[in-house]
Amino acid sequence: RGELARSALERRGRIVLVDSLDQAADLVNNIAPEHLCLMVSDPWTWTDKIRHAGGLFLGEFSPEVMGDYIAGPSHVMPTGGTARYSSALSVHQFLRRMPVVGLSPSDFQRLGPSAVQIANAEGLAGHASAIQVRLDYIESGAAAK
Repeated sequence: RGELARSALERRGRIVLVDSLDQAADLVNNIAPEHLCLMVSDPWTWTDKIRHAGGLFLGEFSPEVMGDYIAGPSHVMPTGGTARYSSALSVHQFLRRMPVVGLSPSDFQRLGPSAVQIANAEGLAGHASAIQVRLDYIESGAAAK
């Protein structure tokens, strides 16, 4: 196993020295590792500062291998920095979510002008018109009937 570890470190390993644990947390959030083992005296104090890691393992008795096999998280973790926007595999990936939008005329009147601006900025005149027609309808008083 020693040669395997040496080869892996030579090909992909890095040692990075930082001035503080805060700087280390910033670096970790930028790298977004698949696994992060916090081997510090009080790892729980750092959990709020780590936003981007596939799995977070706290202290010497929470090694990554326990997460893989028995401690609960999925063994399928986001790799290659994708922990910035993705999570470990869970039942949530097999659930279908559907947004539901139901605006009242007053909500539409309040939000519509901003939506028109966004649609126009994107060059989507049809979207802007679909909103503006409804705004005009509300303002005419016909929507209240």
